[in-house]
Amino acid sequence: MKEQILIVEDQFVEADYLRLLLEQAGYGITGIARSVAQAQEMIKDKKPDFVLLDIFLKGKQTGIDLAKLLAIDNIPFVYLSANSNEEVLNAAKETHPYGFLVKPFREKDLLVALEIARYRHVHSIEARYRRETELRKLLKTIVSETGSWEEKLLRIATALQSFIPFDFLAVGFDDIKDPFFKGMCFLRLGYDEYQMIGLHELATITGKSIEELIALQPPNPVEEIAAFYNNVAFQNICRQPSLRKLFADSFQLQSHLEMPMRMMDRKPFSFCLFSRRPDAYTAEQLEQFERIQFSLMQTIEHLLQDEMSAAGKMLQQESKTRFDGIVGKSHLLLNVFDHISQVAPSDTSVLILGESGTGKEKIADSIHNLSSRKGKPFIKLNCAALPATLIESELFGHEKGAFTGALDKRIGKFERADKGTLFLDEVGEMPVELQVKLLRVLQEKEIERVGGRDTIKVDVRIIAATNKNLEKEVADGRFRLDLYYRLNVFPVTLPPLRDRKEDIPALAYHFMSHYSHKAGKKISGISDSVLRKMMAYNWPGNIRELEHLIERSVLLAKGTVIEDILLPAVENKGGRREASAADMKTIVENEKDYIISVLKKCNGRIWGPGAAAEILNINPSTLKSKMKKLGIKKEYIK
Repeated sequence: MKEQILIVEDQFVEADYLRLLLEQAGYGITGIARSVAQAQEMIKDKKPDFVLLDIFLKGKQTGIDLAKLLAIDNIPFVYLSANSNEEVLNAAKETHPYGFLVKPFREKDLLVALEIARYRHVHSIEARYRRETELRKLLKTIVSETGSWEEKLLRIATALQSFIPFDFLAVGFDDIKDPFFKGMCFLRLGYDEYQMIGLHELATITGKSIEELIALQPPNPVEEIAAFYNNVAFQNICRQPSLRKLFADSFQLQSHLEMPMRMMDRKPFSFCLFSRRPDAYTAEQLEQFERIQFSLMQTIEHLLQDEMSAAGKMLQQESKTRFDGIVGKSHLLLNVFDHISQVAPSDTSVLILGESGTGKEKIADSIHNLSSRKGKPFIKLNCAALPATLIESELFGHEKGAFTGALDKRIGKFERADKGTLFLDEVGEMPVELQVKLLRVLQEKEIERVGGRDTIKVDVRIIAATNKNLEKEVADGRFRLDLYYRLNVFPVTLPPLRDRKEDIPALAYHFMSHYSHKAGKKISGISDSVLRKMMAYNWPGNIRELEHLIERSVLLAKGTVIEDILLPAVENKGGRREASAADMKTIVENEKDYIISVLKKCNGRIWGPGAAAEILNINPSTLKSKMKKLGIKKEYIK
């Protein structure tokens, strides 16, 4: 017999219908509960393997209240409900359900949803166990490798990063007065780059003396209970002067997870993780940390013993996969890198969220290239670029004669992506009637071409992206709730450029190098005044807008340094808009106009001193090629 299921549904007819369907499919039924209280009693009597849970139940408590209790007991559940408003959807999403069925549903939809929920539950347990096992193996490896104490601590910090992410890690900062104090801090600077900070470096960075740092330590022994503090709770523990407050103020930290330990000699030794995000840590992460606590303790004991012996060779850092084409080191972008690293190796569906121009396609490329499907087809479809009547044919293909104009059989995106990845860009623009068909394909893993009768099995990983608020789209009836849950297995949210302005200089130089090489120009730098302008601008068009403006600035640069950039005007204090981005010419139009103006000044001369090629700082043959490409004729130069 398959899993034992508890049905929590206050409508007798619907509950009995569910029982009949499940029993016919071989599932066992532990009971039918009409309320949260009744469900709790039934769970005490016999713990089910799964719970089918209606959101709206009679009584004060809802299915969402029960879901929170099920999550604590690690009992997977699937919601049953009609379309809900945005507030209910947000509350349901926070309970992390294993599936969502929208009433009314077919028998096959129910059984497929349960299979998916079972797979996700087993996969989450297996993935957690695998990560913990791999970390324990890695800790043993670190002990046997050569290197100094500081280098091995850095290696442990790097290993922990993929387990529980952090922006700042303080290791062994429990007793600064100890003459054998071995504490170290690690400030994350890049994806695989850290600044090691010892006690003296910390004093220099914070402007404190060693004595002042010692005074910040509490007189009582270190806490022995692991805990985490997010947002307001973290602010509260940082009200009084302490090392935690010093770390928070010096490195802009907003949440904290602390794992205290006791060595064999009873000395305290803690791992203190900090993040710049206000809600970084969870109870589940704390439990994960507790499960590897003994392995960490053993590792530290071995390292402390090894520290007494002579230092070995420099520890060679294990190189990690690079995220080609993605530029930046801000903590928000590093958090995205962490998410990519976690989800890429699996076949889990990924939903990339973010404003237009934030680089969602680049992220999709990275996920595919870091997955086991690398080398297999990576097919892309922009759902907003095609009329609604053509998207179905593009996705599923069509048979000859399926509709007017279908002169030949066409293979769709799903078939082309078989064994690989399908990227659905702007999935929020997909028509509602097509969303139903897409959901069925994702659940049943088979398609039918338009005009065809045969089903075709497909093995495709889905990466979707949108700049829309899909939860609002669901609440407004423009996007199916069940499809949203099917796509939103692992969301990755990209920050807008205005929230990661520290990455602007690196991005600007990256685009400058690319487009100066493409244009055949020798641009070597960007002036400070231009960088200041860019840092002050809000970038509503995000990275795409920055890229286009740098490309234009490269073309307009008269020397080897970009001395000016034409940023779109914004509304002044009076509310009057001085210029609009929509009024600006395209990059191609600006390039054409600029070359014509230079040619006119040179009376049409391309070669020689003072000629157009020299003024434009490009090769004469390159200029001739550009003129041909842009359609610049002699009559334009007169």
